[in-house]
Amino acid sequence: MTVMDDWVTAVCTELDLDPAGVPVPAVLDLARDVAHQVLRPGAPVTAYLLGLAVGRGADPADAAARVSALAGTWPVELGADPADPTAP
Repeated sequence: MTVMDDWVTAVCTELDLDPAGVPVPAVLDLARDVAHQVLRPGAPVTAYLLGLAVGRGADPADAAARVSALAGTWPVELGADPADPTAP
């Protein structure tokens, strides 16, 4: 097991979730896409929004792919936030 596997298992135990249903690679890919193509602080917020959508019945892989595609088309000038020191 990796540290990520251990962490996901521990959090799932804490939240009474099944770790087998956690699409770790899809969530990490989505966070990377948002952090690099939109803005870094958007990554954890987007992961949270994905969780809300999945909690309401959305397919995790489909929802992550759709949001990643959206991030890929996000205009660079809209992603730049002068008040954000981590912005590109």
